[in-house]
Amino acid sequence: MKKNILTAAALAALVGLAGCSQPAPPAATEAVATPAAGAVFPQGDRAPAENFTGTVYLHPLVKEDSVFNCVSGSVTFTPGARSNWHTHPDGQILMIINGLGYYQEKGQPVRLLREGEVVQCQPGVEHWHGASPKQAMTHISLNVNTEKGIINWLKPVTDQEYNAYKP
Repeated sequence: MKKNILTAAALAALVGLAGCSQPAPPAATEAVATPAAGAVFPQGDRAPAENFTGTVYLHPLVKEDSVFNCVSGSVTFTPGARSNWHTHPDGQILMIINGLGYYQEKGQPVRLLREGEVVQCQPGVEHWHGASPKQAMTHISLNVNTEKGIINWLKPVTDQEYNAYKP
């Protein structure tokens, strides 16, 4: 089991920000990313390839600190992209804000995710999430109690696991 913490709020937190502070406004010299037409947040930077299959982008929303103990980010999965299997020591909340995606817990069927849905990933439960094969998906991730850790990355999701969705 490889333990890895994504930079800048990342996946670990993925989502919704009730109870978490808003990020400070950028300094006058910082460039401000603007969202694409119809997007809520900017696309962000490419997420680490070793933790995902396909192309995934991460835009940090709330950075980890000792006051709120949460990290949050907007994560965009291009069609067919998905995370590796992973766990969160104290769980994760996903809020789907755009598109169509998949979510699966180990031993359970793949679940279809639609805009407006919220998923509570229980502490220590092995799972993955990503876009559907033909449509991108963006979710906000929220990881709380980050003093316990954020994410434990596991093996990639196989094509057979990913394609197991049954409507």
